[in-house]
Amino acid sequence: MGLSQALSTAMSGLRATQAAIALVGSNVANAETPGYVRKSIIQSAGVTGDYGSSVLLHGVDRQLDQYLQTQLRTETSGAAYADIRSTFLQNLQNVYGNPAETGTIEDSFNKLLTAFQGLSTSPDSQSARIGAVSAAQTMAQTLNAATQGIQSLRANAEMGINDSIVTANNAMAQIAFINNQLQNNGTTDAATASLLDQRDQYITQLSSLMDIRTVVNDLNQVTVFTNSGVQLVGTEAAQLSFNPQGTMTPNTLYNTDPTKSNVGTIAINFPHGGSYDLVSTNSIRSGKIAAYLELRDNTLVKAQAQIDQFAASMASALSDKTTAGTASPASVLPQAGYDLDLTGLQSGNVIHVSYKDNTTGVTHNLSIVRVDDPTVLPLSNTATLDPNDEVLGVNFSGGMASVVSQLNAALGSADLQFSNPSGSTLRVLDDGASNRSDVLAASVTTTMSSLTSGNPQLPLFTDNGGLFSGALTANGSQQTGLAGRISVNLGLLGDPSRTIVFSTSPLTPSGDTTRSDFILTQLQSGNYRYSPQTGIGTTGAPFTGTLVNFAKQFISQQGEAATAAKQLSDGQSVVLNTLQKKVTDTSGVNIDDEMAHLLALQNAYSANARVMSSIKQMYDTLIQAM
Repeated sequence: MGLSQALSTAMSGLRATQAAIALVGSNVANAETPGYVRKSIIQSAGVTGDYGSSVLLHGVDRQLDQYLQTQLRTETSGAAYADIRSTFLQNLQNVYGNPAETGTIEDSFNKLLTAFQGLSTSPDSQSARIGAVSAAQTMAQTLNAATQGIQSLRANAEMGINDSIVTANNAMAQIAFINNQLQNNGTTDAATASLLDQRDQYITQLSSLMDIRTVVNDLNQVTVFTNSGVQLVGTEAAQLSFNPQGTMTPNTLYNTDPTKSNVGTIAINFPHGGSYDLVSTNSIRSGKIAAYLELRDNTLVKAQAQIDQFAASMASALSDKTTAGTASPASVLPQAGYDLDLTGLQSGNVIHVSYKDNTTGVTHNLSIVRVDDPTVLPLSNTATLDPNDEVLGVNFSGGMASVVSQLNAALGSADLQFSNPSGSTLRVLDDGASNRSDVLAASVTTTMSSLTSGNPQLPLFTDNGGLFSGALTANGSQQTGLAGRISVNLGLLGDPSRTIVFSTSPLTPSGDTTRSDFILTQLQSGNYRYSPQTGIGTTGAPFTGTLVNFAKQFISQQGEAATAAKQLSDGQSVVLNTLQKKVTDTSGVNIDDEMAHLLALQNAYSANARVMSSIKQMYDTLIQAM
């Protein structure tokens, strides 16, 4: 090897060492920079002449474990999802309150029971009467406040989605911008490595919002997809759109039918046209956005349904009266059946008919529901909470003649005959001598509207001043959002004596506790069915129990859900932190290691410089000899 070759080799060594020292400086300077990946020189030995080997520089290597990075992004999505759910469920728990606290649903209900116990003890006491009405007001206000709290949380989830969409669009735009800067055919220099660091940060940010996967091509350009397969960004970024609705109410609900949905939905608009609904297709399954959607459209809606059901059951337990039908007169023989007085039947009230099909031996329990809005017809069997009944919705807006016509058209094949012998009387008969059917029982449940109807039933609670009867309309069930509208009957606020006096002709005698005892029994020990939409029980086996049992059930369920969410969030945080530490150990900057590397580079630089100095001396000697 000649001196020129030796000089060239030494110079290549100096250049490589200088480049490596520059990277050490960059590593040390960015040791605390978020997202910075430790970098090193990619070098190899090259042939110089017949005997020497120079140093060839190929670029900059990022010390990154791709598998760990993929796992980190997955766990980032999961941890963000778990954290959002845990935070919201803890807040929901605060809305319900702990059973031992004052001002909670359970506490207000217990005070309502205590107030009516006191009223039954001292029925003629004005203070006891006022106290009972006041306790009812507190109960209503507690449910009102719970509704406001739940809807506030739903509004926060809606805002969270909106903020996340803004962040996601920015991240995707930056990823596309960096992709277009990476035109180096796979070569990675320091500038490219820095761009890759920046891009990875945006991808990680995106992974906290939704579950994603990435594909990298030979040009270091990345394509990002959701785990469901929707492409978000490549060299061009798609645009996510969201139409927030602002104020949330119990009736503000998501529906896969856009014409029925009145909350914001997320659509992806592709760069070259076309769009796709990410919510109805369940394309986002983890990350913050998925958590916000699940809370807004499921968890918090179910929480609202729970307190609405509680309010509805409480109101109906006190105001609804079931009256058995009277046997039809002998004049209709050989047919037999019952006459039902439909006076006071409200929209949503139910006529119950039990009949036996003698051909099959099957007994049918029929629930005929009064409907004043024909657009909701036909009703499904889930319109009532009885898992064993058959539901028939009948439009009452056309009068009794229309009602009879609808019933005969629907049930004539069941060998039942309906008629209206007079006034508001509905008669239901079997087929008589043919004996293909027998009417076994019939009754009607009506919602009392008067405070002095002569019955112990009392419309203590109203729906924003109107009767609650469970009406069904095109806007949905009257029960939806009832907890936010429930209030004490204005007539009772003006005259608390009606908590005892249920008849004015004849006047309820002094000391009579019929009504207060009835209210106390209904509230304390009455058993009711509760909708499976509350998340408790099923359609085939709905939860049945007292109001206290139901309240304890959903409050306990919520507490358990909040605890489980907190545990899951804590577990996800541990996994995420463990992965982050592994990534840091692999890709982060260790100052001690860099300093040790710097000393080695200093020695290498000195050695290469010494070689060059020696070659210079040789050249000087050679020149002098000439």
